[in-house]
Amino acid sequence: MIASGGVYLVVLAAIAGCVMFLERKIHKKIFQYLPGIVLLYFLVMMLASLGLWQKTESIDAAYHALKSYLLPAMIFLMLLGADIRQIVKLGFKMLSTFFLASLSIGLGFIFVFAALHAYFEAEAWKAFAALCGSWMGGTGNMVAIQGALKVPDEMMGYVLLADSVNYAVWVMALLALVPFAKHFNLWSKADTSAIDAVSKKLLECSYKENMTMLSVFILLSAGFLVSVAAQSGALLLPKTSFLDTSVWTVIIATLLGIVFAMTPLAKLAGSLEIGNVMLYLIVALVASRADFSAFSQAPLYVFAGFAVIAVHAVLMAVFAKIFRLDLFSVGVASLANIGGVASAPILASAYSRALIPVGVLMAMTGYIIGTFGGLAVGKILQMLSV
Repeated sequence: MIASGGVYLVVLAAIAGCVMFLERKIHKKIFQYLPGIVLLYFLVMMLASLGLWQKTESIDAAYHALKSYLLPAMIFLMLLGADIRQIVKLGFKMLSTFFLASLSIGLGFIFVFAALHAYFEAEAWKAFAALCGSWMGGTGNMVAIQGALKVPDEMMGYVLLADSVNYAVWVMALLALVPFAKHFNLWSKADTSAIDAVSKKLLECSYKENMTMLSVFILLSAGFLVSVAAQSGALLLPKTSFLDTSVWTVIIATLLGIVFAMTPLAKLAGSLEIGNVMLYLIVALVASRADFSAFSQAPLYVFAGFAVIAVHAVLMAVFAKIFRLDLFSVGVASLANIGGVASAPILASAYSRALIPVGVLMAMTGYIIGTFGGLAVGKILQMLSV
């Protein structure tokens, strides 16, 4: 049984490394419906439930110290790829469709939580806020909100399970709809000429050199400097019942990531890779405090997730009819929110390989708004839960 904070961190890092290795080496289809990060959470939670480590003073100190520094650094590094100047080139219609998708997801969470919150625990609004952040951005946004709102660690298991199951079904549904694009476009009276114009207008992704020791060192240094600056700055800002130090830390790190994404620092290779390593470590830390014994409401969370997606789908169909949106724009905007940068380009390529940059840039937009959107929805859910 592990009682040392140092050994505890080494074991978690080793488990995260093994999962990442398997995700890269085993055929990717295995992980399409069981993302590595979900496997990591449940594997670490199982070991925690079996009592592999204790909640000693040393382990508690290691947990809080590492997580407090990793979270702002991860947010900053993952946002370095989200250059607003490139995203603007999507054009008004594409961006409007993306934000309509984000709006419909937020409304879906509000409607579903208003109807079902009596069946959940008192702090379930925090878990739904984290899931909303993921479905407006990505897993990094989910983890950012978890840290900001102090979502109970065991609830993150519900969030990750619903995220994985609901996403898997939704991405299959959107891919299955691709052959019906012409019929949908006739029904919505969409003009698809704008898609071709946007795809031609988009610049190729900026060239980045291969990672080097220097680039990794600079990015790590920048990430942890931002982490210290965000935590220090958060102490100076006014506090409310919602905007506490943790929330301000996440907001500052997010804003700094958006600003520095437009600087030469963003051209250094490795920011996304280092950010993902930090993400896996944070998820391992969160899972190490969870327990299978408190995992009784998983089916209800999954059901609520499907209900949110149903509201989102209906609203997007209504928006498509009102604003004459084509199926490609609607589908990629939806998956850019719910699936993120890993899946939106896949759906875009199902229509045309020339449209892959559209999926990438829409998903990067989600990284920017996901944390803010999830926190805003979380505030509304908090008021509904009273």
